[in-house]
Amino acid sequence: MAVELCLLLLLLFCGSTISEVQPIYKPPPGTLDFGFVPAKTYDTGAYHEPGAIGILFKIVHAFLYLVQPNTFPQDLIRKLAQQQFGNTQGDYQKPENVVLTLQAIYYEIGFIVSAALGLLFILLLPLVGLCFCMCRCCDNCGGEMHQRQKKNADCQRSCFATFLFVASLIISVGVLCAYAANQHLTNQVRGAKKLVNSNFKDLKIFLNDTPAQIDYLVSQYNTTKDKALSDLNNVGPVLGTRVQEQLGKEVRPALDAALTMAGAIRETKEALENVSVSVEVLQEGTERLHANLTEVKMHLSNTLNDSACSAAQAASTCNIIRNSLAQLNINANFSGLPGVSSQLAKINDVLKIDLSSLVQKGYAAFNDTPDLVVNQTRNILSDIKSVLESIGSNITTFTRALPVQKILADLMVHLTQSEAYVQDYFPLVEQYDFYRWLGCLILCCMLVLILVFYYLGLLCGTCGYDKHASPTTRGCISNTGGNFLMAGVGFSFLFSWVLMIVVVLTFVTGGNVEKLVCEPFEDKNLFKVLDTPYLLNKHWKNYLAGVIFKNPNVNLTFEKVYSDCKENKGIYTSLHLEHLFNINELLNISMYTEDVALKIEHIQINLSKIILLDEIGKENLLNFSSSGIDGIDFSAYLTEINKSVTKVDLLSFANDLEARADQLPKGALENALKGHANNIRMIHNQQVVPLEQAMKYVKARSTLNQSIRLLKRTSSELMVKVKNVISAVNAAQDLINNNASQVIVQETKKYMDTIIGYFEQYTEWVKESISMEVAACKPIANVIDTAVDIFLCSYIADSVNTFWFGLGGSSIFLIPAIIFAVKLSKYYRRMDTEDVYDDSSVSGTWHFTL
Repeated sequence: MAVELCLLLLLLFCGSTISEVQPIYKPPPGTLDFGFVPAKTYDTGAYHEPGAIGILFKIVHAFLYLVQPNTFPQDLIRKLAQQQFGNTQGDYQKPENVVLTLQAIYYEIGFIVSAALGLLFILLLPLVGLCFCMCRCCDNCGGEMHQRQKKNADCQRSCFATFLFVASLIISVGVLCAYAANQHLTNQVRGAKKLVNSNFKDLKIFLNDTPAQIDYLVSQYNTTKDKALSDLNNVGPVLGTRVQEQLGKEVRPALDAALTMAGAIRETKEALENVSVSVEVLQEGTERLHANLTEVKMHLSNTLNDSACSAAQAASTCNIIRNSLAQLNINANFSGLPGVSSQLAKINDVLKIDLSSLVQKGYAAFNDTPDLVVNQTRNILSDIKSVLESIGSNITTFTRALPVQKILADLMVHLTQSEAYVQDYFPLVEQYDFYRWLGCLILCCMLVLILVFYYLGLLCGTCGYDKHASPTTRGCISNTGGNFLMAGVGFSFLFSWVLMIVVVLTFVTGGNVEKLVCEPFEDKNLFKVLDTPYLLNKHWKNYLAGVIFKNPNVNLTFEKVYSDCKENKGIYTSLHLEHLFNINELLNISMYTEDVALKIEHIQINLSKIILLDEIGKENLLNFSSSGIDGIDFSAYLTEINKSVTKVDLLSFANDLEARADQLPKGALENALKGHANNIRMIHNQQVVPLEQAMKYVKARSTLNQSIRLLKRTSSELMVKVKNVISAVNAAQDLINNNASQVIVQETKKYMDTIIGYFEQYTEWVKESISMEVAACKPIANVIDTAVDIFLCSYIADSVNTFWFGLGGSSIFLIPAIIFAVKLSKYYRRMDTEDVYDDSSVSGTWHFTL
């Protein structure tokens, strides 16, 4: 039956597992969200809190530790279980068997000694009671109704009463413990039905919830498939973009360089035009200034040639002025600069072809890579989609092919039958428990009856005792108290041995159950014994594996199964069901992923239609490099730009001329020179200052400076730059035409890994779900805990042990109670004779009076 059950569970829970030999999982770029496996909460809490009586349980456990302090004898139990006794005559006399027997006796020595004392109690106490009764019938052992007077009689009576009262109290506590344990066991048995029903409910949830979990695992394949189909439908943005990004590492810099060169051509044209215009403006201003200065210089020279300058007083001054006439001239001569018209004409010819437009066409062609990928992979993608659909169909078909519903129905039938069996027999269990409760109550009532006699005897004897009354004249109440005490003694002899028999039997049974079952179950040593190789079956190394898999070499142990179920792991992992049902052969995802991989590897993309820059564009670049801008004399331009407008400051020259005129004698010569000085000042104010400060000329000079410098930078190694651009474009074009296949293969492989990664992620999730969430076997561990830890140990063993502990303690204290009751009754009962002191007799002599 166990094998069939495990097989059914196996078939049920293995339907959606995956291969254990899948390649190492590599997380895909996008993490798939499979959600949470649906699971219901189990109601059973396999834990028992005894309440206030738990204190008594702990006391009993401490007492058992004193009786049996030895640890759980794993090795001894293994040897005893594996050793065969009684198969042949003389087995018990073999040395190894004798040693095992002695070891067992040594381990059980505490129980043996305690049981032996109990047996002595059972044998001796009735015998002592019989002898005591016969002895009293012969007026011995206190049977004579005569009490000798003693001086310390009151002290003895008080001590005996106190000791008897204390013993009675201890017996009462023991009776209460026994009654509490008896009632606790009955209450737990009555409430056990709810716990049993909870376990059955959890088992039903366990069976009913598992198909939904399996269906959820299967349905989540659609999440994987949808993500893969989404990437396939977006093959352009995904694969095409990846290919484009890899090729773009060389293509985009080449096109950017070509586009930059096209911009340089336009900037060169603008710079040449600015140079031409600025030079014309500056030439116009300097030529007019040059003409005016020449005219002034000529008139001034004519004035200096006057006869007045020949005079001795004016000769030296005129000579100085004459020698300085050479300074009256322009300094920056823009008329002598070479023109740039030829270069500008060539640049205009180059610009007749729109190089920027050609480069933009190259960009557009390259940016169409995703569309090319989509168009060229349309047929292959349809095949891949078919493969993905077939995978889902195969998984669904295989899942439906499993007889899940039949298996569930069979399991549910067995579970329902078991539940009905328990429900049918539970009233019988309650009935038998009532008989047990009644029997234990009778035993407690025996002690209660004895206690009633003792307490009544103490009450009547104490209340009715008159210390002035003689033994023969004691009152009725006092005499009744003594009779009650003797009645208690009699019932003690009658009941004590019966009580001790029950105590010994329950002590040996309950104590060993606690030490050999409950404690090793709690620390799992019991499972270690059960997992001993060849213990339960001498031919099987692992018994549980032999039962489930018919292969005892599989490492499956009771302890591991119980621990895994205790942690609420999946039953597939807990029972290692992969050894019984090889799902890899029936549902091998890798086989389908190989089909997908082969389909993806057959993707071939031709990008030869992409033209980055045609020959016209390249020729245009070459024409630009040979436009002649590198032949411009930039240093001449920069030299003239940096020169001042005139060789000398005209204002200073005019002031100096006027000062020298003042050195001449008064007359026409002085006036003429001062007139020339004023003309020079006027030329400075009207022509030089505008050339230096007017916006038109300042802007022309600045523009000329910037344009010349730009042209100088552009023309620097222009041919090399153009050739580098063309080489880069050719290299990128060559990569697209000849080597793009390698990039495509590389990116296709990455794309394939991404698609396959979704399946691997799905399989990893399924493995994790099967291990931890699907068919979580917590109810199985709960059933074991309920049966052993709660029912057997907490309910039965603890209650039984507490019962014999209370009953046994009370029974033992009956012995001192008997002694004190017999002694005390002598002081309460009415005597037939008494000692009388006679004064006429010899001093110190007592006589009996009838």
